[in-house]
Formats: sequence, structure tokens, C-alpha cells
Amino acid sequence: MTLPVYRWRLAPDGYATYRQLRALGLRPGGQDVAVQIERPRRKRGPLVAYLYRIDLALSVHPMTPAKWAALAKANTARRICPECRRDAGYVIPTSLGMCGSCAAPEEQCAA
Repeated sequence: MTLPVYRWRLAPDGYATYRQLRALGLRPGGQDVAVQIERPRRKRGPLVAYLYRIDLALSVHPMTPAKWAALAKANTARRICPECRRDAGYVIPTSLGMCGSCAAPEEQCAA
């Protein structure tokens, strides 16, 4: 089965992207993509977005206290520098793999 393809902003009502569903407190719920929309671009292929039917979408599972605790623990772990083992006060960038103080120690000494 092929997907119906619509031009950008011309899809019929009753469809939403994944992000739009989340904003409504919904999830696709196992349904397949129903519609594809395309936005033409110069010199490159079109931008593509996939839409789901809103009437078949299910509500999002609520966060339990255990899920909130696990999320808080994971976010705290992302703030701990693996080099100096201190809380950096921000999420450590994966590009550096360590806090700013450990990544540029010569700048810290000059300050």
C-alpha cells in the first residue's frame, strides 16, 4: 500500500505529526503512518513529514513516581564530570566528555 502524498499545508484535517500528537497528550498507539506531506525545496529533495490519524491515537502513558525518579537520576548522572567527579551544574556535552574546567585546565589557571 502506498501512502497518500499531499503538498505542504494541504493535508486534510484529522491528521497530525508525532510532535503534534504529543502536544495533544496522545501517541500513535501502534498505527502505521497514514499520510505523507512534502515541502518542495530548491536544489534538494523535498522535506517530508509523516502524519498519523488523530481519531486512532491513544493517550500517553502517565509518568509514575518510579519513572520520575529514574529520569531524575539519569539527568543527575549526565551532570557529573567523569574526570573530576563534581557536579558541573549543567549537562556535560558529549563532544567534550568532561566539564569545561577539565577540558581547558590552562584557562582555569590563568583566571
